[in-house]
Amino acid sequence: MEGSSSENISSGDLQPKKKLKLHAEKLTIEKEPMVGFHAMKRANSTIEDFLDDLNEYNLHMVPGNNASTVLERETKAFNKASLSDMLHILDDLLQRQGLMTNQLQNELKSGIQYWSLERKLCQALSRNEKVSIQDVMEAVHLKSFDYRVLNLLMYHLTGQQVNEVHMEFLSVSEFLVEISDDLYDYEDDVINNTFNILRMFAAIYGPSEAPKMLAKCIGEAEEKYERFSKKLDPKLSESYWRRCEEATKEGGKMSGHAYGTWNIPPLIRDEEFFRLERSNKHDASAISL
Repeated sequence: MEGSSSENISSGDLQPKKKLKLHAEKLTIEKEPMVGFHAMKRANSTIEDFLDDLNEYNLHMVPGNNASTVLERETKAFNKASLSDMLHILDDLLQRQGLMTNQLQNELKSGIQYWSLERKLCQALSRNEKVSIQDVMEAVHLKSFDYRVLNLLMYHLTGQQVNEVHMEFLSVSEFLVEISDDLYDYEDDVINNTFNILRMFAAIYGPSEAPKMLAKCIGEAEEKYERFSKKLDPKLSESYWRRCEEATKEGGKMSGHAYGTWNIPPLIRDEEFFRLERSNKHDASAISL
């Protein structure tokens, strides 16, 4: 998943914790949803993004839980499996744990769709072929499937109905986060030939118009974000905005919009030359060491 560390969350951290209760006549087992603290530490990057105020009040953390599980063993085979096979393993695990829902299954399918679309778009760029804005915008939305999977799991584990108002709001939030990440990772994505909305806009609109079109896209999304945030419970909305402002300050921005100011980097007009130049610099640095 996008934004997560290289280590995997074990399935014991996704399955109900069994609590024993002694009674005079019999021993009963009560299931209580939980997420393991150590597993969250191992997936620190994704979890930090995920645990916003829409989720924190739902989370039951148990420090010291060291559940070892089926997923931890099964994920050893992930590197050898295709992307579809990888999600099939996760799908199978969630089915066996009784955690799978139709909505969750659709989001896992979104992951496969995203990876397929990313390959299609990036191959088109490397061949100087045209890419469509429809494919690009669909890819940006699909890219956040991992966060939606986590949200849906959290609802299921805590026995709550999925709050569609929250999911609608988070969809816009995820869109803005994906753009922000792409702007920050722009050069790395060019080097690795991975999906990046700025790369795609440059291919569609050209280097002069791409920043303007992306700025327009961001502005429209921010308006939608503020509009949707007003549908939230006022206390929740206030808490969420406050957390955004704190995160912005932690990132070095002390004023402006709660999401910070947008910085669109200079466009790379010749990606192949840029990769070659970076590769030569890397080789020269390695030789000097």
